[in-house]
Amino acid sequence: MRKEMNVGLLGFGTVGTGVLQIIQDHQDKLAHQLGCAVNVKKILVSNLEKKRDVNVESGQLTVDPQEILDDPDIDVVVEVMGGIDDAKSYIRHALENRKHVVTANKDLMAVHGSELLELADKQDCDLFYEASVAGGIPILRTLVEGLASDRITKMMGIVNGTTNYILTKMSKEGRVYNEVLKEAQALGYAEADPTADVEGLDAARKISILGTLGFSMNLNLDDVDVKGITDVTSEDLSYGDQLGYTMKLVGIANRCEDKVEVSVQPALVPHDHPLAGVDDEYNAVYVYGEAVGETMFYGAGAGQLPTATAVVSDLVEVLKNKRLGVNGNSVVIPQFDKKLKKDEEIFSKYFLRIHAKDVPGTFSALTSLFDEYGVSLEKILQVPLNDGKLAEIILVTHGVSKKNYETVLEKLNDTDVVVEVKSSYRVEGEIKK
Repeated sequence: MRKEMNVGLLGFGTVGTGVLQIIQDHQDKLAHQLGCAVNVKKILVSNLEKKRDVNVESGQLTVDPQEILDDPDIDVVVEVMGGIDDAKSYIRHALENRKHVVTANKDLMAVHGSELLELADKQDCDLFYEASVAGGIPILRTLVEGLASDRITKMMGIVNGTTNYILTKMSKEGRVYNEVLKEAQALGYAEADPTADVEGLDAARKISILGTLGFSMNLNLDDVDVKGITDVTSEDLSYGDQLGYTMKLVGIANRCEDKVEVSVQPALVPHDHPLAGVDDEYNAVYVYGEAVGETMFYGAGAGQLPTATAVVSDLVEVLKNKRLGVNGNSVVIPQFDKKLKKDEEIFSKYFLRIHAKDVPGTFSALTSLFDEYGVSLEKILQVPLNDGKLAEIILVTHGVSKKNYETVLEKLNDTDVVVEVKSSYRVEGEIKK
């Protein structure tokens, strides 16, 4: 039996440092599980002279990726450098050299995951990416292994900590979006350029990965209908609260028979829904299975050590497979052809807030338009505005097709009684009586 397994680490930022720290601190446990030591032989960095927060030997560091990718003694390549093009090139090179790969790169896996998984399968290599979706929450392994015998029908999750922090502060403290965003940036929860988070792109990449695994269907970023939180106002949150709802940026992957819908958007969930209680930077994924019913997985969705823990857990799985001689058998290739629902096949409830003239006939005109497109109303709230000349009308619909609802939204702006459509959001789940 070998005395140690050698690892090459691509990237030595926050997560890479955490990976090395866990491997160094947990050698006894790793050796007990694997029967040998785990040695990080080489680490790819951009600056050899930079001060490090963990103990590292000068000989471990390199600026040349080939010293890792072409080293026959390195068993596993761990990619935590981020980005797409270079990461893809390095991972392809590693797999072509029959090295196993662990990555935390959600951007890469959302765009090129299927291609890389096919190459890994061809090369009889492992390619694991648990940390790419929800940090320390082991949701991917749960879908592939724990729920392997079930048929997943829906996954709904809070998978971006930045937006969840912002919405939590806006909801619970009555603060405005721009103020909370600046605070999130100061605390390190949001990047200097927060676009990927607040516009929903980060969550969209993650939900496409979840949908691919959960439904065994090759979904990608372009298949996700995406809307971010930049237009959410304190008024939206307050009215939603009055009607019994909490706002969350929710990723949804929904399957009915052989067709799927994948989206990310600010959505209202009932106060008693498990996702409503997921606050600040935490993540949670709600999974519906035909056999298991409803389950939820909750925890830290980001951060150095939670993410590094997921990476090292994947590394341990690769090394266990290597000892057993079963590497490459864990790669899951999508089983079904991709079939996306059309807008007329997607049904949901909606929250709608409009400013309308407070005159006789306003409700008659609105209900006539709603009736024309089969939109029935579950809740109505009206608040007078502008000395009684205008009314703010807040509506929650019953289930309606996305196509009909969006047609109604377009036509509302053309009616004489509507001054402005202020906001519109999807509503998920039923309020318990």
